[in-house]
Amino acid sequence: MSVETNNRYSDKDLAEFKTIILDKIKKAEHDLVLIKSAYMNDLNNGTDDTSPTFKAFEEGSETMSKEANSQLAIRQEKFIRDLKNALIRIENKTYGICRVTGKLISKERLKLVPHATLSIEAKNMQ
Repeated sequence: MSVETNNRYSDKDLAEFKTIILDKIKKAEHDLVLIKSAYMNDLNNGTDDTSPTFKAFEEGSETMSKEANSQLAIRQEKFIRDLKNALIRIENKTYGICRVTGKLISKERLKLVPHATLSIEAKNMQ
């Protein structure tokens, strides 16, 4: 990777981060489809043919798993939104700049958390 200029990442670096983010978005959107289809399947897991006691237990468990899937879907949608916001920052050439310190976020951190807006330093201050 090339050296940063004017306290921002070079266009070459930004292009590399963009590729990483686009891959993550594609995978995250695929995962979201799986989560949503699991949620839809939960709605169709009828227990009509089982004993009443088991049915009550099953419905409680079903509600919990629907809530868990709903939470997963919400988190996944937020993750996708954060990644898309990172793409906007790449276009604006503000990607990788800590919103607290104004310093560059390390490349290692951005590779692991490509939607990060805080440096480790700023994150630790929270």
